[in-house]
Amino acid sequence: MCIGIPMQVIETDGATALCEDAQGHRERIDIALIGEVAEGAWLMTFLGAAREVMDETSAQRASDALKALGMALRGEAGFEHLFADLIDREPQLPEHLRDQNKTKA
Repeated sequence: MCIGIPMQVIETDGATALCEDAQGHRERIDIALIGEVAEGAWLMTFLGAAREVMDETSAQRASDALKALGMALRGEAGFEHLFADLIDREPQLPEHLRDQNKTKA
């Protein structure tokens, strides 16, 4: 299993993009699967290759989740604020599972 890392494009050369993650780590990313991207775009990357272009809000949520995971692995607490979009709301099944759940009840 690999974990996707959201990264922002700093510069491109056509085949790759120099990208930076939330911690300031820079890496040259293969963009062959997604095509050309603009500077400033956010990418979801896996093992040195971009898999999708994402918006800034989605990139921030993914970065926050990774930060919370790191805190949990270190035994730290107090990372609830990193899941602000989940607090104070009831969990929802994805749309494609809702009909299946009704027929089993």
